[in-house]
Amino acid sequence: MLTSTQGSNWYLLQCKPRQDERAQINLLRQNYVIFCPQIVNQRLIHGKPHHSLEPLFPGYLFIQLSRDDKWAPLRSTRGVSRVVDFNHGPAMVPDDVIEHLRSRCFKPSETQPPHPFQPGETLQITRGPLSTLEGIFLTMLGDERVMILLHFLNREQPVRVPLTDIERPWTHL
Repeated sequence: MLTSTQGSNWYLLQCKPRQDERAQINLLRQNYVIFCPQIVNQRLIHGKPHHSLEPLFPGYLFIQLSRDDKWAPLRSTRGVSRVVDFNHGPAMVPDDVIEHLRSRCFKPSETQPPHPFQPGETLQITRGPLSTLEGIFLTMLGDERVMILLHFLNREQPVRVPLTDIERPWTHL
């Protein structure tokens, strides 16, 4: 959810190299409100057009915080390098800049039905080498893939899975 809350402002976070996605996942798990503006990039691969979602500002995320929010965990959140600062304080990003970015960047089409999964919901992988494993839904990655958190090999691992390869697990009553 990206709605503005009273008394909060937007700030800029720098992510560790190639760990934008990891930072997003870990911040969402801690219930922070974040925004990562994305654009659709078109490339030719083997002579065919290929569309992909890419961050507008690779290596950076916007986060909404108030003075009362917990700032200390940001320093130790995996994937986060630092809060960007200017003049010995965190760099505040005006709300109108965030609204402008939202209006200009990729938004899922209003004609498409919203995906039925909620963050934190348990899902089961139904196809592929990880079939039968269950994970926790984290976020959508475009229109066709999801990020789920799997627990295997004694650790939690975020995994990208096609939307068509997951479903809610069967419950036996």
